[in-house]
Formats: sequence, C-alpha cells, structure tokens
Amino acid sequence: MNFHTRKWIKPEDLNPNGTLFGGSLLRWIDEEAAIYAIIQLDQAHIVTKYISEINFVSSARQGDIIELGIAAVRFGTTSLTMCCEVRNKISRKSILTIDELVFVCMGDDGKPKPHGKTEVTYIKDRFADGEA
Repeated sequence: MNFHTRKWIKPEDLNPNGTLFGGSLLRWIDEEAAIYAIIQLDQAHIVTKYISEINFVSSARQGDIIELGIAAVRFGTTSLTMCCEVRNKISRKSILTIDELVFVCMGDDGKPKPHGKTEVTYIKDRFADGEA
C-alpha cells in the first residue's frame, strides 16, 4: 500500500474529546479514494458506491501527522474496489482501516459505465518516454 497523502491534525479537526473527529477523517479518505479512482479509471465521473465497515483502531491528536494509504483490490466492469489504512506518520501506529471502498464510473446518462481497465497503472507507465 502506498501512502501519499499526509494531514497535519489541527484544532478545527478535533472532536470535543480532543481527538481527531471521525467525520473529518472520513471526508479525507473519500476524497483521496475518489482521486485514486479517477486516475486509475481515467474517468472524471465517478461516485462512491460503498464503504465497508470502518475500523477505528486508535486516535490522533492535535499536532499529529497522519498519512492515508489506498490500494486497488479489484477492478469490476464499471467499478474499482480499494482498501485503505490511515496511520500515524511518525509512530506508524494504525489509526483506521477500511477493507472495501467501491467507486463506480458513471456515464453522461447517470448510469454505471464500463471503464475498460483491469489493472493498476502507474505514472511512469502512462508516458511513452517513461518520464513523469
């Protein structure tokens, strides 16, 4: 799993207990997963279809730096299923895991549309000269 996005936990991200508000974290995950799906499916029109059980393993506090990891699990005809882990950047302690996030490619008619992808692609593979 690659961890690309990092967030610095600030006062506005906290709940009344002084720990990271789960809603803020889920918003960040949904955005990160959507960006990942858009890039992998090479389609701008995607929607969140399903998020499996969300396992909050530990908390984060103000000043912590967390990182979000997303990985493709499988490609469907119109969908991409991913998994996610969020961890503390410094301690590497897991904060949250999600086994399945499913995004669906949408056509102009608002219905699921086949995307034609079957495997993960990387930036270096998208350019003929290999430079990214």
